[in-house]
Amino acid sequence: MATASSLLSEEKFLCSVCLDVFTEPVTTPCGHNFCRPCIHKYWDSSDICQCPVCKTTFSPRPELHVNTFVSELVAEFKTQVQVKASTPEPQLPETADVLCDFCSEIKEKAVKSCLMCLVSFCEVHLEPHQRVAILKSHTLLDPVKNLDDRMCKTHNKITELYCRTDQVCVCALCLKIDHKGHNVVPLEEEYEAVMAKKDETIANIQKMIQSRSEKIVEIETSVDVGQKEAEKEKDASVQVFTDLIRSIQRSQAELVEVIEERYRATKQKAEGFLTELKTEIAELESRRNQLEQLSQSDDHLHFLQSFPTLCSPSNKDWSNTGVHSDLCFEVVRDAVTCLKQRVDEIMEELPEIKMKRMREHVVDLTFDPDTAHCLLVISQDGKQVKVGETDQEVPNNPKRFEVCGDVLAKEGFTTGKFYYEVQVTGKIKWIIGVVRESVDRKENIPLSVEDGYWALRDDEGIYSACTTPNVKLTLKEELQKVGIFVDYDKGLVSFYNADSKSHIYSYTGYKFTEKLYPYFGLQGNMNGTNSAPLIISPLP
Repeated sequence: MATASSLLSEEKFLCSVCLDVFTEPVTTPCGHNFCRPCIHKYWDSSDICQCPVCKTTFSPRPELHVNTFVSELVAEFKTQVQVKASTPEPQLPETADVLCDFCSEIKEKAVKSCLMCLVSFCEVHLEPHQRVAILKSHTLLDPVKNLDDRMCKTHNKITELYCRTDQVCVCALCLKIDHKGHNVVPLEEEYEAVMAKKDETIANIQKMIQSRSEKIVEIETSVDVGQKEAEKEKDASVQVFTDLIRSIQRSQAELVEVIEERYRATKQKAEGFLTELKTEIAELESRRNQLEQLSQSDDHLHFLQSFPTLCSPSNKDWSNTGVHSDLCFEVVRDAVTCLKQRVDEIMEELPEIKMKRMREHVVDLTFDPDTAHCLLVISQDGKQVKVGETDQEVPNNPKRFEVCGDVLAKEGFTTGKFYYEVQVTGKIKWIIGVVRESVDRKENIPLSVEDGYWALRDDEGIYSACTTPNVKLTLKEELQKVGIFVDYDKGLVSFYNADSKSHIYSYTGYKFTEKLYPYFGLQGNMNGTNSAPLIISPLP
């Protein structure tokens, strides 16, 4: 018989969600117990309200109350644990001695356990099994705990047979009912057969241990080599960029110096012209003054002698004289611009850099209930949408989709770049992308660029772009989160695997003339197989 203390073993009070002793234990309609916070959190994180153990589905979600009986047992168990913890030199369950089930006061250590009686005996209480003839036929073995585990739970008889067909221990009644016609042998025979394979099994296990140990060494070595290569590559890359920066800085300084030198030469030349011109002006003004004075004199002879000299023209022709600044360095600027663009292009070939730069244009989106099909349910924060079980009563709205389970974001864009990510985990059919504002929302039209859709589709693992005809896409892994990047001014819509940062597909070369809205198509519930929500993923 099992002792009373064994009824309060720890495994009976462990929540199968958190794997810890129950806190506020509650019982589901299917009879399983969980911590109240654990089962609520489990249900909150799933679209299906079901038991974590037996997967029984509940609709609607049941209201659970604390199971007072289980709660009292948990409290008693915790009390016993505290008492045991205060006892000096406690024995671990794995090494604790099996005690005699017949000792009433001071429990003696058991020396044998009987598979027929399902009890353990000390030396004194074992004596009848060594003396009485009928008891001598019982099967005795070294002391074992939990003898109840040796009993068939269905027929309450000892399991002394082994079904090789189902690989379970059975009793004699099981052989006649549930395992009729199966390959059933005595437990001892199966034990001998398994023991015969023991050495081979141990050898195989040792080979696996050795193989995995070698793999550990291989991986650790690869990590060490990778670290050295990363450091080497980092140093080399830093040096290249440092040299480039220094070269550009030197070229910049030299170019500035050339510009300043050319300007100084031009300025100096201009100043020379100005000085010369000012001198000629002063001379001409002097002639003019002399002529005016002579014209007022009565000395006609002197006037006639002086006039030719004063009115003679200047020998220098200034009509073609000018200062032209030779400061055109467009060729240099174009070369530097091309260099920058080329470096940017090469850097963006690295998916991590590309994703980082796209995420600089992240936008905060929310689902627009005014556009949502009546079957869709939007979360309170506006970040999740799923297909409901029944149509909801929604007001008529010209913006609402009325044929398919579609919805748009509240936010639209008419210029610039924007980026967002959508979690599609758990869904087997979906469509996401952007649409123009004037897209038809009342008729069942093809999803194509011509009809205003720039979208990516998943049809049960078959991915395609919504072109005419559709372009099927081959991906290395199933999508969990999709990144969408739009450059309105360049007419670009690109899709990325946000987890691996790999490119999926791009629509290029389009001319957008209307406001673009992020678009989400949920594609029906499909009897619960496609009930997972689409989630606008938060980004920093």
